[in-house]
Amino acid sequence: MKTALVIRHIAFEDLGSFAEPLAEAGYRIHYVEAGMQNIPAEAAEADLLIVLGGPIGVYQTEDYPFLAQEAALLRARLGRDAPTLGVCLGCQLMAAALGARVYPGGAGKEIGFAPITLTEAGRDSALAALVEPEADVLHWHGDTFDLPEEATLLASSALYPHQAFAMGRRGLALQFHPEAEKDSLERWFIGHTAELSSAGVSIAGLRAVAAAKAPGLQERSRRFIARWLAEIAK
Repeated sequence: MKTALVIRHIAFEDLGSFAEPLAEAGYRIHYVEAGMQNIPAEAAEADLLIVLGGPIGVYQTEDYPFLAQEAALLRARLGRDAPTLGVCLGCQLMAAALGARVYPGGAGKEIGFAPITLTEAGRDSALAALVEPEADVLHWHGDTFDLPEEATLLASSALYPHQAFAMGRRGLALQFHPEAEKDSLERWFIGHTAELSSAGVSIAGLRAVAAAKAPGLQERSRRFIARWLAEIAK
């Protein structure tokens, strides 16, 4: 079987709706817990590397030195166009690995369900499956990044212009969270309660919107990741 090595920074931010399509595509999933386990040597050669989200900043390497190891791994994989997917923090780490600046966003926290707009390149990519018939996705970040040189912008939102980019044919970075599932979001509401409170986000209000939006996002997300996996296998 092919191996999907997944770097997870916080337990409840897992593969979510990506897990089943990965298994269906023939991948054996292996999680590495950031900060708790060393990144194994085989990560460089894994058939697929996925770096997930977390409530820390790329620039906090003094507090979280493993971030520098992740960036170095990403730099090596992206340099040879090895299949690589970054989500939220993983996206920001990909940007940093490619030499771009990552920093707190001037527009403040972007938390909740809101649409993304695809560029022409985005409409020609697997992301097209994620915005049909609805373009709302889950946003949950406070940092943003400059678009790396040689990267192709795929998506923007009303608050932040850089929401997704491609690097080469097999590198994909997503600032938002298509993988989040309705049944697991309660863990997010508990685990990120301090962030939600400081951002003035109503948990009850977000829960109500998630009940309406998350099921559709989950279905679109499964179609998106299945299409992307098929594309990188060519």
